[in-house]
Amino acid sequence: MIDRSNLLTERRLPISMGLDAMSAAAIVATMNKEDRNAVNAVAAACHDVAAGAELIAEKLAAGGRLIYVGAGSSGRLGVLDASECPPTFRSDPSQVIGLIAGGNEAMFKAREGVEDSAAEGAAAIAGQNVTDKDAVCGIAAGGTTPFVHGALAEAKKRGAATLFVTCVEPFDGEPAYHVTIRALVGPEVLTGSTRLKAGTATKLILNQLTTAAFVKLGKCYENLMVDLKATNAKLWDRGGRIVATVCDLPQEKAMDLMKAAEGNVKVAIVMHHRGGTAMAAQQKLAACDGRLRDAIV
Repeated sequence: MIDRSNLLTERRLPISMGLDAMSAAAIVATMNKEDRNAVNAVAAACHDVAAGAELIAEKLAAGGRLIYVGAGSSGRLGVLDASECPPTFRSDPSQVIGLIAGGNEAMFKAREGVEDSAAEGAAAIAGQNVTDKDAVCGIAAGGTTPFVHGALAEAKKRGAATLFVTCVEPFDGEPAYHVTIRALVGPEVLTGSTRLKAGTATKLILNQLTTAAFVKLGKCYENLMVDLKATNAKLWDRGGRIVATVCDLPQEKAMDLMKAAEGNVKVAIVMHHRGGTAMAAQQKLAACDGRLRDAIV
C-alpha cells in the first residue's frame, strides 16, 4: 500500500485545526480564504494547461476524442465537463467522454472502493476502443488512484496521448505522461476532502482545457458562442442577439436571417456577410473548417 501521509492533499492545514469549534461564519471565512489558493495554483500551472489544450485540440481536429478518467469527485468533474461540451460548443457527444470508476451509478452514489483497481481502469479504456487518435486525461486530485493510472497505462499502450491532472507533487514511482498538470492548492480545510480546493482547481483546469481546445477548433468568434444551433426559445433569443451583434443589425432582421439559416448562427452570419443561400454559406464554412473569421473575410 502507498504511504499517502506526505501527500499534499492529505496533510493538515494549520489554520483550520480548530474547525470543530468555529462558528459557521468563521468556517466560511476560512474556506473562502483558502479557496483563493485554488485560483493561484491553477495560474501557476497555466503553461501545462495550455500544452494540454493544444494536444487535445490536435487530437479532436484529426477526428479523435478526449476521454476523461477519474474516481469519486475527480471522476464526477470529468463527466460534468464532458456533458457540457455539446450544449456549449455544439460538439458531437462522442467527442468528449467522461469515465468514472464504478460506472454511471457512481455519479450519484459514492462507490469509493472501485477506485482501487488498476485493471478496471485499463478495462474501461479497452471498452472505449481507444487508439492513437485519442487523448486520455486522467484526473486524480490525490495523485495515486490505481483506476486512473491503470487507465492511463492502457491508453499509453494503445498509443493515445495522455494527460494527468493532479493536486500533489510528484511521488516515488509516479508514471510519466505526455502532459502533467499540477495544481498545488495545499492541504484542505477539512483534511483530505479533495472535493474542496482540489475540486475547485480541477474544475477550473477542465474548463480551460476544453474551452481552449474548442476555441482553437473555431467554435467561437471573438468571444461569442457562434457554433450554436437554436433548438429552444432561449437559444433562438441568444442566437438572434449574436447575429445582431456580429452583423450590426436590428434584432428583427437578425431573426429573419436566423430563420433563413434554420437556426444556425454561423450560417446566418455568413449569409449576411457574403450573400447567397444557406447552402452556399454552409459550403463556405466547410471550406474554412468551420472557422467563422475565415469564412467572412
